[in-house]
Amino acid sequence: MKTVVVLAMHGSPPNDFPRGEIGEFFALHARHEAQNLTNPDRYLELSDKLKLWPRTPKNDPFHAASCELAQVLGQHLGYDVRVGFNEFCAPDIDEALAQAVGDGAGRVIIATTMMIRGGEHAEREIAQAVSRGRHKYPEVEFIYAWPFETAEVACFLAEHVKRFLG
Repeated sequence: MKTVVVLAMHGSPPNDFPRGEIGEFFALHARHEAQNLTNPDRYLELSDKLKLWPRTPKNDPFHAASCELAQVLGQHLGYDVRVGFNEFCAPDIDEALAQAVGDGAGRVIIATTMMIRGGEHAEREIAQAVSRGRHKYPEVEFIYAWPFETAEVACFLAEHVKRFLG
């Protein structure tokens, strides 16, 4: 069975997106989140423009780092690893799951770098995308490799800090 890993990342706006439009987008986004959006067409237009904006390491270092992490993770795992973004970037997580299925995955493992509980993205939004994938593609096994064990995260961070202590 073909396994594909989808690395669910947050995403960030590119730094060369027009300032006026990014300001307008975030104003509309706040209204959308508050369920008080009176102009959904403009919000969707700006959201699509933002997601599809060409990314480079210079204008979006987070996007570049996410892609690099996926590549290195794939080398360690021996699986195809793709990136899906929670917001601001394409492909979004739903699109990344659909691409994995479209490429013949019988099992899709979703992992994220969001390691601790209590975050809206990892606990709710990514989990909902996984649920939508399960519903849309019942023949495919979806595994959400989350939450992380607190002790394992603490050990990872402790080793990381120790490297800087010499």
